[in-house]
Amino acid sequence: MGCKMNAAVSIWRRLSLFVLVSSLCSCPCRAEDSAMENIVTEKKAEESHRQDSADLLVFILLLTLTILTIWLFKHRRFRFLHETGLAMIYGLLVGVVLRYAIHVPSDMNNVTLSCNVNASPATLLVNVSGKFYEYTLKGEISANDVDDIQDNEMLRKVTFDPEVFFNILLPPIIFHAGYSLKQRHFFRNLGSILAYAFVGTVVSCFIIGLFMYGCVMLMKQIGHMGGDFFFTDCLFFGAIVSATDPVTVLAIFNELQVDADLYALLFGESVLNDAVAVVLSSSIVAYQPEGDNTHTFEAMAMLKSFGIFLGVFSGSFALGVATGVVTALISFNFTKLRDFPLLETALFFLMSWSTFLLAEACGFTGVVAVLFCGMTQAHYTFNNLSPESQDRTKQLFELLNFLAENFIFSYMGLTLFTFHNHVFNPIFIVGAFLAVFLGRAANIYPLSFLLNLGRRNKISSNFQHMMMFAGLRGAMTFALSIRDTATYARQMMFSTTLLVVFFTVWICGGGTTQMLSCQKIRSIGPDGVERRSTKHESAWFFRIWYNFDHNYLKPILTHSGPPLNATLPACCGPLARCLTSPQAYENEEQLKDSDSDLILNDGDITLSYGDVTVSTDAAGAHTSGTPVGGVAVNSDEALDRELAFGDHELVIRGTRLVLPMDDSEPPLPLDSHRHRHKNETMS
Repeated sequence: MGCKMNAAVSIWRRLSLFVLVSSLCSCPCRAEDSAMENIVTEKKAEESHRQDSADLLVFILLLTLTILTIWLFKHRRFRFLHETGLAMIYGLLVGVVLRYAIHVPSDMNNVTLSCNVNASPATLLVNVSGKFYEYTLKGEISANDVDDIQDNEMLRKVTFDPEVFFNILLPPIIFHAGYSLKQRHFFRNLGSILAYAFVGTVVSCFIIGLFMYGCVMLMKQIGHMGGDFFFTDCLFFGAIVSATDPVTVLAIFNELQVDADLYALLFGESVLNDAVAVVLSSSIVAYQPEGDNTHTFEAMAMLKSFGIFLGVFSGSFALGVATGVVTALISFNFTKLRDFPLLETALFFLMSWSTFLLAEACGFTGVVAVLFCGMTQAHYTFNNLSPESQDRTKQLFELLNFLAENFIFSYMGLTLFTFHNHVFNPIFIVGAFLAVFLGRAANIYPLSFLLNLGRRNKISSNFQHMMMFAGLRGAMTFALSIRDTATYARQMMFSTTLLVVFFTVWICGGGTTQMLSCQKIRSIGPDGVERRSTKHESAWFFRIWYNFDHNYLKPILTHSGPPLNATLPACCGPLARCLTSPQAYENEEQLKDSDSDLILNDGDITLSYGDVTVSTDAAGAHTSGTPVGGVAVNSDEALDRELAFGDHELVIRGTRLVLPMDDSEPPLPLDSHRHRHKNETMS
């Protein structure tokens, strides 16, 4: 037994010595190979860094050239081409150069191997001489492009991940739309805007989807269809092209000072229907009937998709509003952060952006959440910011919106030549243009007719024609179409969507000035008279909302509005003192409310203009004083006049509100000497 143990130990020692000698002999070779491999890897990383820097420099130069040309256009007052259309032209030119003029040398280290698997893995581990390397999925490559994959390296570099658009470029654009919303005109036309944005977008989606399904059936009959294209794909296409973006038209409207109601209708519709289109497209994707055939019609699956639409939209809306309220209540109202404007602006920016990401992480839609977050913060949080932060936040999001929007439009022009899997079908393209026209017409004209039945201020026919003409497609349509280009149907949609965006921005956007002249829509001008809404013209829902917001929410969430002890019952005095900020008491005599010139409540209101005092009680009865000079004024007429023209003072339950008007208003057509004697209204 001892001899066997000694023999075994001797053999083990010899084997260990052999392994040690072998490893010592092979170590220099392996170390040398590893060093060479590290050098090659470092060189490749440096070359990749330089290439990425050059690609980003291309986009920076594009934006720089666009800005310089915009200045030239504004200097020459050239309105036939908007900055977004110009950015698209520059993107097209750069795409042509990258596609046909620049040749990247082939990398002979690329190896193409065949492997039979049932699905494409997102991550692939490759064993190369005992070392494992991780590769990630970039996307599908057409069989015709496999041999040319080396020559397309630079084109692949300038192609961004679609998630970049949704998580980085879209949030500032959507937030700025909500943050810069002119609430006076928006709420004055709230019912019409909601009708166009919700009902109109859904109608447009189904009109376009049905028309395109007929085109698809025709293409299948004549053999022009190279892949699967289902009715749900047609509805998805209808949803993404129903998102309007009349940025060109609105810029010209703003420059020419066109009618405020027309501007509000177009801007409000475009802001909300982007959100509706996003949720609608995701609901169509979620349509999943039971059984083997997932593209048949099933009532329960349709109802489920409709429930998803309502749930996602309402959840996103609630999340956005809640984030805005939390920002106003916790971050600013009960802290001294306003003493540090830089920190205040930084926190405002981060919380605004996090709303989008939080909604996406929770399974909601970030576009809807960040839109209503912007509207909530403009209404509440903005009042709590220091003057420096108010200016900074406005300028910051205006700058981010400008850069992101022009970047997206430049990238649109670029992708026309850099995208590898374009599918251009003439029948589908012509059908898409006709369907977009019909869908827009079905949105505007029937709804305008129905809305005019209940509107005191009618939407005129020339306004309807202008809204029809101004249905441009833009950043949201592009972002929705590029997000998924894996199938034949989605590739055809993306290629066609690009052409629709190009046509609407260049032709419709460029012809805005001529269309305004043709429809005889006159410019009001900076010194013109802006019509103010009267009590009867404002939405009843907004009258109720304004009363509740002004008396209860504004005092809690902001430093403006009347103190709560003036609006709550006497028994709630301790709670009112606890919830009302000290600034509200300090500013009690100089309160400003951005919405107070929108509507007067049906509650206890006293209103004065000159020597005329108009009061309303809770029951809605009106009383008016007699002006100097003995000119009597009918109470209803006086109330409408006070709401329509002039500076006025508003007294609500003992709180005196001084409401200056920044517009030059004409005097009331009463006795002339009443305007020479202004008596102070006694509350």
